[in-house]
Amino acid sequence: MSNFLAEAQEIQNDLASLRRRLHQEPEIGLDLPKTQAKIVAALDGLGLEVTTGKTLSSVTAVLRGSKSDKTVLLRADMDALPVTELADLAYKSQIDGAMHACGHDLHVAMLIGAAKLLVKNKSQLNGDVVFMFQPGEEGFDGAGHMIKEGVLTASGRKADATYGIHVSSSSAPAGVFSTKGGTMMASSDELHVTVVGMGGHGSQPHTAKDPIPVAAEMVSALQLMITRSFDAFDPVVITVGQFHAGTKANIIPDTAEFQATIRTFSAENRTRIQSEAVRLCKSIAEGYGLKAEVKVIEQYPVTVNNDAHANFVGKVAADLFGKEAYMEMPHPIAGAEDYSRVLEEVPGSYVFLGASVDQDFMNSEVNHSPRAKFDDAVLYRGTTLLSVLAVRSLNEMV
Repeated sequence: MSNFLAEAQEIQNDLASLRRRLHQEPEIGLDLPKTQAKIVAALDGLGLEVTTGKTLSSVTAVLRGSKSDKTVLLRADMDALPVTELADLAYKSQIDGAMHACGHDLHVAMLIGAAKLLVKNKSQLNGDVVFMFQPGEEGFDGAGHMIKEGVLTASGRKADATYGIHVSSSSAPAGVFSTKGGTMMASSDELHVTVVGMGGHGSQPHTAKDPIPVAAEMVSALQLMITRSFDAFDPVVITVGQFHAGTKANIIPDTAEFQATIRTFSAENRTRIQSEAVRLCKSIAEGYGLKAEVKVIEQYPVTVNNDAHANFVGKVAADLFGKEAYMEMPHPIAGAEDYSRVLEEVPGSYVFLGASVDQDFMNSEVNHSPRAKFDDAVLYRGTTLLSVLAVRSLNEMV
């Protein structure tokens, strides 16, 4: 096998330059024309089969190997967040209200690097490689859109394996990979509740039907329910992030509204909490003679790694960079990811890569912070791992 590590180190400066150009012009959502153009330009001349999305600014590229009876899919998300950057960087965002605060600019650069290395070494590929550049991870279900447009069968057959990398500004030392088999990240859904009562004067609450204390009781009751009805070793997290009611201190409003995020770590509990949260809120409202309008908005499913592929990632990372460059995650995290949709269809593994700029990484600004910083010195490591995972998975197909 070629020395992918050395080859990745040779293009490290080019990858860092690309990443910084991406960082300066972040785009949000599904329509990312400038980002898409940069990706297409970076892939130009590599001899890949490149297509762009119909309903979103995605880029899909296919590399044909020496044989075409197997396919591996490598994924990078490419959208930014609606955050005004406060990090002191020479290449900080030039777009007010938009920032690559979750490191997706690094993901794109690493996957571009992998495309270049794999083209250079395509004689070693015992199958095809699909490069999935995906918009809209941050709440827009870009993966779902790309799946509908056929990314999983872009090579002409359904992918046999898939891998993706996500950087972290604070959870691990720079350059260290981590993953785990089974559940790696939570599902994410939203609970929207409107309590409908009858307004009145604050001095005479007995003549009204006050929705505020009823809605407040629902907020508390939801916390009680998840600690008393769900196994502590398969937990559910509900956090109310919005609560709105009223216009003045002495006016009882007609309605009170709140919204919550729901996180679960199994498909079973995801289904169960959706029905039980609705039942609980409606029954509380009914008990006070009020009405509750309740709906659950489904977002992303649980991110579940295939055990064999997660173990394979750990082995490859240790082989490339030494045992100290890989650590197994002790437990899942409560963040959510639409790459989970790909992993529902194709066996594979997601993996985190530490990219903190600080030695004291645990006290670094976290992903999504306006002050988050990511060390692009780790780019060659991500490029190397993706490249070798592609080659070895096609040859060994775990």
